[in-house]
Amino acid sequence: MKKVLITGGTRGIGKAIALRFIKKGYRVCVTYSKDEESATKMREMGVETYKCDVRKENDIKSLFQRFGAVDILVNNAGVSLIKLTQDVSADEWDDLFAVNVRGAFLCSREAIKGMLSNQKGLIVNISSVWGEVGASCETAYSASKSALIGFTKALAKELAPSGIRVNCISPGVIDTKMNEHFSQDDLALIKEEIPVGRLGKSEEIASAVTFLEENEYITGVDLPVGGGFGF
Repeated sequence: MKKVLITGGTRGIGKAIALRFIKKGYRVCVTYSKDEESATKMREMGVETYKCDVRKENDIKSLFQRFGAVDILVNNAGVSLIKLTQDVSADEWDDLFAVNVRGAFLCSREAIKGMLSNQKGLIVNISSVWGEVGASCETAYSASKSALIGFTKALAKELAPSGIRVNCISPGVIDTKMNEHFSQDDLALIKEEIPVGRLGKSEEIASAVTFLEENEYITGVDLPVGGGFGF
C-alpha cells in the first residue's frame, strides 16, 4: 500500500488532498498544529493524524520515525500575512518563512531518505499564484511562495536521476478559510478578475496533485491552478 504524507492536512486544500488519496486506497497521514476537532474528524474518515510544528526539526524527525518512509509527500502547510511591508516585523517575516519554506525543506529532507532507497517517489509543494506574480500587502507571503517554487525546480533537477519527482502547484484564489478575510464586495471584485468567473475549489487542487502523481514524466514544473487568474 502506498503511503502519503500531507502537512497541514485537516482543513481546506490539505483535507481535500487527503480524502482523494484515501479514496484511491492509500495509507494517508496528515499533520496539524492546533485544530483537534478537525483532526478527530479526519481520523474518523480513515486518515492518520500527527500533531507537530513543521518549523521544528525534532518534530519532523519524530513524525517520520512514526510514519516511516513515504511514497508521496505533499508540503501543504502554510500561513499568510497581510500587511504593508513597512509594518511587517522581522519576527513575523522569519516565522512565515519558517512555516512556508523551512517546513517544506525539513519534510522533504526526511522524505528523500526513504525515497532514495526505493529509487522512486513524488514531492508536491503547494505554492500560490502570489509566488508567481506577487501581491501588494502580501510581500512576505509572496516571497515565501516564490522561494518554494525555486526550491521545487532545484530539487527536481537534483533528484531526477534517482527516480524522484518534485513538482509544485500554484493555486489561485481558492474558497478556503485562508480567504475568509475578504468581504463579499472584495470577493465580487476578485471574481471579476478571474477569467472563469469564480473562486477555485479545494477539490480542484487535489485533482491536480493526483494528476501529477499519475503522470510519471512530469517533474520540475510549477502548475498554476487558478482559472487564469494572475496571468
